[in-house]
Amino acid sequence: MATATVGHATLADAVWQSEGQARIVRNIVLILAGTALMAISARINVPMWPVPMTMQTFAVLVIAMAYGWKLAGATLVAYLAEGALGLPVFASGGGIAYFAGPTTGYLFGFLVAAVAVGWLAEKGWDRSPVSTFVANAIGTAIIFVLGVSWLTGFLAITNTMAFADAFGAAMTNGLTPFLFGALVKISLAAAVLPLLWKILPRGKND
Repeated sequence: MATATVGHATLADAVWQSEGQARIVRNIVLILAGTALMAISARINVPMWPVPMTMQTFAVLVIAMAYGWKLAGATLVAYLAEGALGLPVFASGGGIAYFAGPTTGYLFGFLVAAVAVGWLAEKGWDRSPVSTFVANAIGTAIIFVLGVSWLTGFLAITNTMAFADAFGAAMTNGLTPFLFGALVKISLAAAVLPLLWKILPRGKND
């Protein structure tokens, strides 16, 4: 895997360098831009078999890789807060009820994945297609593990199902149909992020 030097920059740092109060303003702007990207990506449906593919997990991966773990984590916390307050940033709107529904695990999976992938990006895993692919695969796995785990419990409780049956239903409905789309998004992110590093001016690519 790629190794990072001390002070390894994220893409955000390389593109928009700032210090002091200017950095605070920069971070606020990037957080708002990131939450807007998450909201837009939730509404994008790409026709694909067996189910349409949304671009939300792709947005999570790109934000994490570009921002690093702290800023990406703050962005996803802000995004979840916007949704909890009722802003229509989720796939079907917004509201606190989303945090007691079947997709809650995926929403919090976005946050955990953003922090994990952002941390890997700061270690240099965003510089080559192979390491970027692996980092994004890890992030996607985190989203699915948390999403399917929550969905299993949700189905077991709401439908009075045995745990094994609920797990099988969660896998069938919450994982299997999305695997091919996930592979496409991981591959796309693995192609885009290293390319962005390559097209940066040489001084910003150090």
